[in-house]
Amino acid sequence: MDNLAGKNVIVTGASRGIGREIAKLFATEGANVICAARTMNEGDHQFEGSLSSTVTEIKALGGQSVASSVNISQEEGCIKLFEDAHKAYGKIDILINNAALTYFVPIKDYVVKRWKRSWDVNVHAPFILSQLALKDMIPKSSGAIVNISSGAAIGPGSAPYEEGARMIGNTCYGAEKAAIERFTQGLAAEVYSDGVSVSCVSPSLVVATPGTIFHNLVSDGNDSRGESISYMAKAVLILATETQSRVTGKVTYSQELLHEFGFLDDPVGIGNQGTRQGSGYSMI
Repeated sequence: MDNLAGKNVIVTGASRGIGREIAKLFATEGANVICAARTMNEGDHQFEGSLSSTVTEIKALGGQSVASSVNISQEEGCIKLFEDAHKAYGKIDILINNAALTYFVPIKDYVVKRWKRSWDVNVHAPFILSQLALKDMIPKSSGAIVNISSGAAIGPGSAPYEEGARMIGNTCYGAEKAAIERFTQGLAAEVYSDGVSVSCVSPSLVVATPGTIFHNLVSDGNDSRGESISYMAKAVLILATETQSRVTGKVTYSQELLHEFGFLDDPVGIGNQGTRQGSGYSMI
């Protein structure tokens, strides 16, 4: 496949999980993929996965990829990522804001330093990276930015609350993802006349990654509560490659999007059944 031949793509959080799968898929489509994360080598992090292993796997598949070990919670790290990308391949055509950091802690117990760092990775970094990407995209009147959100953006609504529905410890992450969804449509409107597409997608069901397994959200890739990791990668590919008029400003879910574009016959989960109660930007 060479649908993305010659295109330069940054994927953050590419050392494991959804980001790794996105990076691999885009590389098989012919893109030059800049994989960004903090974990360069196996053993550097408590979870399995690293930039070196992602890049090695991509090259084994015949793809083109380089690693950029950066801390995007800091502006300097975001700038270095683009410097690395420009040095390796040139101007960026597609940015995938996938990296995430959160701590499942109730607000009353949340350490302020951790709260700020989480917002730096989940909200501030996508802003800074998008700003840097637009410097490459606007002059050529083309490009795509895809943000990764979560069903956590949907709030629990108003009281009364059942004990199992209170999502204790999820408030910070949910607020961040709600912000990203609003940021997506705001930016999409801002750069619409510049030919740049901006969109956002969440998993319809939990995806088995080292992080979600660690937090007991799903047991493994065969857990019936979850969905295939390939769904998110394919959904991101659609948003990054379809014409601007078809996808820009979309805030959607993996299976909903795959069904819309004819890749999935029987979608389930958020965005399809309409049974989840609550409120949130993604529900509007």
